[in-house]
Amino acid sequence: MMKIRETNPKHILLLSVIFGALFYFGCNHAPEKVSTKSTTNKIQVGVFSGSGASTICIMETLEALKLDSGICGRRVSPIDIQLGVLDSMDVLIFPGGSGSKEYNGLGQTSASIVQQFAKKQGKGVVGICAGGFLFATTEGYPSLEIIRAKTIRDHYNRGRGLISIGLSNDGKKIFPELAEFDTLFVQYYDGPIYEILDSAKINVTAQINSDIATHKNDPKGVTPDKPAFLTTNYGQGKVFVSVGHPESTPGMRWMVPRMARWTVDKPLISYGKSVVRPEINTHEILYYPDVIKFEKENFWNLFGDNNSEIIDAIDNLNSIRSRPSIRWTIGLLDNYFGGCFICKIVLTPALPLPCPPLRFGRWKREGSATAPASAAACAVASSPFDRRESVRSEASPYGWKGGSR
Repeated sequence: MMKIRETNPKHILLLSVIFGALFYFGCNHAPEKVSTKSTTNKIQVGVFSGSGASTICIMETLEALKLDSGICGRRVSPIDIQLGVLDSMDVLIFPGGSGSKEYNGLGQTSASIVQQFAKKQGKGVVGICAGGFLFATTEGYPSLEIIRAKTIRDHYNRGRGLISIGLSNDGKKIFPELAEFDTLFVQYYDGPIYEILDSAKINVTAQINSDIATHKNDPKGVTPDKPAFLTTNYGQGKVFVSVGHPESTPGMRWMVPRMARWTVDKPLISYGKSVVRPEINTHEILYYPDVIKFEKENFWNLFGDNNSEIIDAIDNLNSIRSRPSIRWTIGLLDNYFGGCFICKIVLTPALPLPCPPLRFGRWKREGSATAPASAAACAVASSPFDRRESVRSEASPYGWKGGSR
């Protein structure tokens, strides 16, 4: 028989503090120069949620949009499109997943409506990873043919990891916060590698620096200098494509609402320093077989009984910027909101309050009175569920010495 745990009065008090803080910070995280008086004044951004769109990518994209209180984001299904929802939208984002399956999920009617949404109505469209495949003009690949570029289909699944990119001068105009950075890093997961078909109509706003060839037979030298970001016009509308995943890259998630704003010529408002943090990633980490093995080993260590091993596993996964590890560590908390939010906002090392218990142990390290400020204890803080970027330090050197090649 399932044992029902009694409610601890201390937990009730903590929840009161948490939800009070959530209300306060949720109402005060707005970027400057944005009116929040009414949703009608906000930029209306839809995120495609039909077949082919990854559930995680949808969630991460919507949560990234919440960093900008001048944007109202919502899911948009193929049925919504056919029912005329795009008439009230300014921008439509196609997230990661599978480009061909997203096209199949749209169907011919919705696909035509999306094309007219940009081409005739002058609205904005953004493609992230799979969305970039969907927008391309690639022979034999079902797509919307919105951009005059084709994807290289040979060895298209080139792997994943944190890749190195560099902005062009035009890219730095869209992201002026990054103008002083010669090299940036974003998550990548089998994104499109483009060949430009009409350079007069395509503006490459960032190039890939990394040589992404993580599988045994992948040819080398294919990805360097290929587009990482590109922009173009489509009829009266504007298009922005990212081959990687800024929405899942801590410190770079703000780039998604910026892309949306750019496509509809809205002010490119500034975001706070707790959000714009390109400096926290310092080098590429490509997922070769040894890195994948290391990630898997540390995933299984999350199920152990030894608290120190669990915390070390979380730190190890963070050191290789494991994209799914944030979701894995959320489940380790008995009280997710208490742990994540208190560690990040309410508690400091000076406060005599422990972080909430791990499902398989406790955050408290042996010999430590509180330990709420450890990297592992707050690893969940950068979860996409939170509207605020994590304020824990991620600038320290990576703890894992294996690596990228």
